[in-house]
Amino acid sequence: MTVADELTPETPEDESEEPIKKRKNGLYPGVSDELADSMKSGWADTELHDLRPVEQAEHTARRRAALSARFPGERLVIPAGNLKTRSNDTEYPFRASVEYAYLTGNLTEDGVLVLEPTIEGHKATIYLLPRSDRENGEFWLSGQGELWVGRRHSLTEAGKLYGIPASDVRELADALREATGPVRVVRSYDAGIEAALTDKVTAERDEELRVFLSEARLVKDEFEVGELQKAVDSTVRGFEDVVRVLDKAEATSERYIEGTFFLRARVEGNDIGYGSICAAGPHATTLHWVRNDGPVRSGDLLLLDAGVETHTLYTADVTRTLPVNGRFSEIQKQVYDAVYEAQEAGIAAVQPGGKYRDFHDAAQRVLAEKIVEWGLVEGPVERVLELGLQRRWTLHGTGHMLGMDVHDCAAARTETYVEGTLEPGMVLTVEPGLYFQADDLTVPEEYRGIGVRIEDDILVTEDGNRNLSDGLPRTSAEVESWMASLKG
Repeated sequence: MTVADELTPETPEDESEEPIKKRKNGLYPGVSDELADSMKSGWADTELHDLRPVEQAEHTARRRAALSARFPGERLVIPAGNLKTRSNDTEYPFRASVEYAYLTGNLTEDGVLVLEPTIEGHKATIYLLPRSDRENGEFWLSGQGELWVGRRHSLTEAGKLYGIPASDVRELADALREATGPVRVVRSYDAGIEAALTDKVTAERDEELRVFLSEARLVKDEFEVGELQKAVDSTVRGFEDVVRVLDKAEATSERYIEGTFFLRARVEGNDIGYGSICAAGPHATTLHWVRNDGPVRSGDLLLLDAGVETHTLYTADVTRTLPVNGRFSEIQKQVYDAVYEAQEAGIAAVQPGGKYRDFHDAAQRVLAEKIVEWGLVEGPVERVLELGLQRRWTLHGTGHMLGMDVHDCAAARTETYVEGTLEPGMVLTVEPGLYFQADDLTVPEEYRGIGVRIEDDILVTEDGNRNLSDGLPRTSAEVESWMASLKG
C-alpha cells in the first residue's frame, strides 16, 4: 500500500493550525506553491442533500431520553474512540464503542456524543470530524485525509442522518476544559477527551454511567431483534459455506474454514463479531481456539463457533459441532447427543419471569447425569452438582447475553444480570458443552480429544422463547442429513 508522504506547504495560511504530519523517507521533498494552489480548486460540490435518517434514529432518540432522565443536571460525554495503530503507519479497522453506537447510530472514529443539561433535560450534540479542509491541503496531504481514506459526511449531513446537531470535534476538548458542573464520561475510548475532563470526573461516577448503559441493553427493542436475526441468518449461510468446502479444508488447514466464514461475514455484514473458533479434532477441547492453524481430518469433529456482525454492530454467536466426513462415530454421537439433550433442557428453561440462571442449571444437571451414567465420576448427581465436579468436562457457563457485543451487557450489576429475571426482549445464548482433553487420564481413551458444543441464540418472548438460529440443524441425525445435502 501507499501512504501520504507529501509535505505540507512551508507556511500554512493559518499559522495556528497544527502542521500536517510529515512522513520520514517520503519521495517528495516538498510541495510547490503552484501545486498547493492547484489542489485547492477545481473540485465539484459533493454535498448530499436528500439524506434520510438512519433506520435506528427513532430508537437512539428514545435511548438518549432514558439516559437523560437517569442523570438530570449532569453533562454526559460518550466517545466513539480513536484509531489504534497496528504497526508503524497502519491502523486496525475501527469499531466504534458500543455505548456511542447504541446512542447515536454513528460508527466513525473520533466521534463524541455530549448531552448538555438543560431545564427540560438535555441537549444532545454529536461531535465529529468535518469534511477534509481543501484550503490547507489536509484532504490530500494527511494520511487520514479524504483523498487517502475516503469521504466523510459533512456536519450538516451527519445532523440529518443521526437526528442530532453536529459540531466540529476538534473544538470539543477545549470546551470541556472550560465546562462547569457535574460531568460523567465513558472511559477507556478517547484519552484526549478524558484528559480534558481529568479534574471534573470520578471513577465511581463514571462507572455508574457505564453500568446504566450496559443494563439499558438487556432488553432489546424491535430494531435490535431484527438486526440480530439478520446476523443469525447470515451466520447460517456462513456455516453452509463451510460444510461445502470441508474437502478443501482437509487439504489445507482450519484456516480455510476461517477464511470461508469470514468471506460471508464481510460480504453480508460489517465483520465477524469475534474471532472465529474453527477447532478440528482435539482443538475442539480448547474453549477459545482462534489460532485456527491445525489440520482438518476425516473422522474428527469440527467445532465451529462463529458469528456475523451486521453493519449496525449486532452480532450472532452460533456453534455447531460437525463430523468432518459427515458421519458421527458411535462415541462422538454419544457425547453429541448428551450435549443436545442438555441444550434442549436449557432452552426449555428460557421463559419470561424465570431466573436468568435457570437455563444454566438445567443444562448442567443433564450433563452431570450423563457423566455419572458413563461412570466418569461417582454419583449421586446432587453431590456432583454441589461440588461442581462436572466442571472438569463442562468448563464454562451455559450462556450469556447477546447484542452489540458478543458478551453483551457485561458491565451490568450482578443482581440485574446473573441473579436477575428474564424479560421479553432479552436475547441470550444457550451453549452447553462437553470437553475431554487429549491428556485426560481420568476418562477412557475413546473419549480423549473429543469436544462438543451446541450453541443457539434465544429470544425471550411474551409466552416463552424463539430460537433465532433454528435455521441450522441440531440433532445428530439432522446434522448428518444436512451435511450430506450440502455436499451433494
